[in-house]
Order: sequence, then structure tokens, then C-alpha cells
Amino acid sequence: MKELKIVKYDKKYKLLWDEFISNSKNGVFLFYRDYMEYHADRFTDFSLMFFDNNKLIAVMPANVKDNFLFSHGGLTFGGIITDRKMKTPLMLEIFSALKEYLKIEGIKKIIYKAIPHIYHIQPAEEDLYALFCQNAKLIKRDLSSTIFIREKLPFDKKRRWGIKKSQSAKLEVKRSNDFEAFMSIEEENLSKKYGIKPTHTPNEMRLLANRFPESIKLFAAYKDGEMVAGTIIYESNKKVVHAQYISATDKGKKLYALDIVFDYLINEYYKDRLEYFDFGISTEKEGKILNIGLITQKEEFGARAVVYDTYEIEV
Repeated sequence: MKELKIVKYDKKYKLLWDEFISNSKNGVFLFYRDYMEYHADRFTDFSLMFFDNNKLIAVMPANVKDNFLFSHGGLTFGGIITDRKMKTPLMLEIFSALKEYLKIEGIKKIIYKAIPHIYHIQPAEEDLYALFCQNAKLIKRDLSSTIFIREKLPFDKKRRWGIKKSQSAKLEVKRSNDFEAFMSIEEENLSKKYGIKPTHTPNEMRLLANRFPESIKLFAAYKDGEMVAGTIIYESNKKVVHAQYISATDKGKKLYALDIVFDYLINEYYKDRLEYFDFGISTEKEGKILNIGLITQKEEFGARAVVYDTYEIEV
């Protein structure tokens, strides 16, 4: 007989939590405590652990704000991470127990950011069915652009032309550790175009890259020793590579430097390493506005749509 118990995360569970993420069927390095807690000062952590007869069977990265539970406000996606034995009836029990637990805690709503299927090591959409059974409401659908590397589509003519132009300029593409230089390029571009700053400061990006050197990598194009374009890559569970930041200087844009960077990553570096190359979202205003210029460039590399969904559940 099942004996579900929900426990709020405490630092004494760090090793247990991280080990569970490592062996889960839908966990990524973003859920390790050393990643989640780099911005602990910005969020009130309310991560949960689900035990069945004292055995950990699921975890949920989360924070609370104004009587709402977010899974997780500081992450692109969150949701419930499970072991490989998770089955649908048990997930239904977990959601029922979760709502009862949160009622006692005074939580009114859950904002649930589901993990996109491309990040699943094994099929792991038991939570989506449970959300449906709980009458969850889809409140946001962002659209990302992703390449299935083994069956990748050819680049469009414009991107092939850009690659030739950047090759003729004799750009050098390589992995770099100069996160400060790249983040200054990113910050300048975001400030000019949108009047905003990157999610991460240069110091935070350096900190995270040092903590996760095999998961966070910077690849850049150089012209005569000067960085003119690059992308910070997040590698997750040996399956997905995600472009967390993409940016170029004015000179890099004129030289189509990003074209040669992505040509190298998609057709050489990651050719036989991972399954998906994810460019990230091209949507705004809760997913209702599509940035045509942004998604066009990604689709010219052969990327196609994958959705990132957010649900709301009344507790």
C-alpha cells in the first residue's frame, strides 16, 4: 500500500536530491542544487520531495511568492522530476497529495512549467495527464526552435551564403573561457534592442560555468583575435544542447559570424554527440506574440517547433 509523504527541501537533503536528479528520467543539470541556488537571494525556495514508504520517488524544484507556488521561477522549466519507475497511477496520487499538502501550507495556485519532451531520457509525460485530470489551465505556450541532429534538415540558401561570407573573412571558431567578453556583447545588444539586461550577470555566468564545466560552454568566433560573436551552450543529460545566449558585435553581424559558429556546432562539434540542438524561444507576451525575425533565422538553420508549456492549477 502506498504511503506518500511530501517533505520540503532542506540542505541536509542536498546529496540525496542531486543523486536523484542524476538518475531521473527527465532531470537536467539545471535542477542540481548548485545551479538552482546561485540566485537563492531572488527566490523563496519551496522545493518539494515526494517519498513512498521512505523511498524518494519524485522531486519538484519550486519557489513561493504571494501564496503561489512556482515550478520554478528562476528556471526555464521545472515540473515534477521522477525516477524511471514512475507510472501514471502513482503520478495521479502525487498530484492529489500535492494539492492537499499545499492547502495546509496556504498556497492558492500552482504555476507549473512542464519539461519539454526533448529533455526526457524516457517518456515522462505522466504529469501532463495528471494536469489534465486536475483541470489545469494552459496559460502560456512559448515556441522554441529545435534541430533533430540525426535527421537534420539542410540550411537555407541565406544561411549557406552567410557561412561562405564568414569563411572568406577567415574567422576562427573555438571554445572560449572569456565569459566576461561575451556577456558584455550580450548586455550591449539587449540594452540597445530591448532596454533590458541578461538574466545572468557576467560573474554569475562565470560562477556557473566553473561549477558545471562539462554542461556550460562558450563557443565564439574571432576576427584577428577579437571576439565578434558567440553562443553560451547548455548541455543537458547527454541528449539536448540548448543555446542559452546568442550574440554578435556589429562587426560580427556584418561578417555573418553567427552562421559559421552554428555551422561548426551543428555539423561538426555536436554531429554525433547529442540528439537535439535547441535554439530557444522566439515568443513574447506569454507566447501570444511570435518574433518573426528571430524564428526565421533559427528555421533557416533547419530548426522546427517545440513548445514550452506553463499551466495554472487551483489548489
